[in-house]
Amino acid sequence: MLAKLADAPFDDPDWLYEIKWDGYRAIAELDGRNTRFYSRKGISFDEAYPELFAALRKIRKRMVLDGEVVAFDEHGMPGFQQLQQYRQHKDTPLAYYVFDLLYLDGESVKDKPLLERKELLRSLLPDNELIRYCDHITGSGIDFFKVLREKGLEGMIVKRADSAYREGTRNSTWLKVKHVLTDEAVIAGYTEPRGGRGYFGALVLGAYEHGRLTYIGHTGTGFTNKTLKEMFTLLQPLVTDVNPFGKKVRVNMPVTWVRPELVCRLKYTEITEDGSRRHPVFMGLREDKLPRQVHTEAPVAAEAAPVVTQKNEPMTQKTTSGRRVRITSPDKVYWPEEGYTKGDMIDYYNAVYKYIIPHLKGRPQSLKRNPDGIEGKGFYHKDA
Repeated sequence: MLAKLADAPFDDPDWLYEIKWDGYRAIAELDGRNTRFYSRKGISFDEAYPELFAALRKIRKRMVLDGEVVAFDEHGMPGFQQLQQYRQHKDTPLAYYVFDLLYLDGESVKDKPLLERKELLRSLLPDNELIRYCDHITGSGIDFFKVLREKGLEGMIVKRADSAYREGTRNSTWLKVKHVLTDEAVIAGYTEPRGGRGYFGALVLGAYEHGRLTYIGHTGTGFTNKTLKEMFTLLQPLVTDVNPFGKKVRVNMPVTWVRPELVCRLKYTEITEDGSRRHPVFMGLREDKLPRQVHTEAPVAAEAAPVVTQKNEPMTQKTTSGRRVRITSPDKVYWPEEGYTKGDMIDYYNAVYKYIIPHLKGRPQSLKRNPDGIEGKGFYHKDA
């Protein structure tokens, strides 16, 4: 479940306020030796963060948890750049902050109210420095945000206390309010360097809007000579003659295009009227996020937040074999080139299922997940 961007903090007793951790989102499936720990892209974190994985395996409960891997600097403050440098500095302190419980003993608890899920989670998690319960406050969002801003933290996550967990959706029952404006961007190319600079001048950036990559600016700041070289080396296998935007964009130097497969993190001052990030600064790559998960995003008005309920979640219902089935996000584009959506796919299978079921019923199937769409990398989900 994802959070929408809100434009300001607010007070409301029906909402919970959490710290927005500047780390990697991670799912943990706890089942002893069969424990799994992975990113939103489905990439295993078992070997990337062995201390956290070992601590998770020791928990003697069958649960599925949602949380964030966080790294700390020498002052004990969370920082994305510390997480980026963890492979080179294995002594960096880490923690897995858990903020939600999705399954317990094989049963889904996603429809229970958030506050009830968190109370249950608090009672089940061990008390140690590696696996930490993500606490919250209620009601006083404005004062809480002031404290976070004074401490230099990125912002806060705001959630309705009675909200259910809606996997894969971004609706108005979860909001994020940022002090430091940060965002993800897809790397679409790089410009030629000028003066004495080596490797490249700036990264050309995009985000997806209605299934198509849209230009959101370019950044040449935030790099050292070392990171310039590392980024240039990573981009070379992706070089292409194809402009991923499909049209000319305004940059001040010739561009070398790359396949849009890498996602980076930015901080910036504002979003301009044409959707560009103003004064963007490169902060590092996001290995936990797929390019198709990077969307243009406008803040929702915070004062409207308390009256938005889960009924606003984009969904519809279909009838199949006499059953009413609830469908979320039917307008999500699955095949960008042809323009077919999730709803189109469901309508197709609803029409032909009677012909294919005799060939599939009772037979084991392989499940291949394509969270980045058919053009992105997929992975097989064993024993789904």
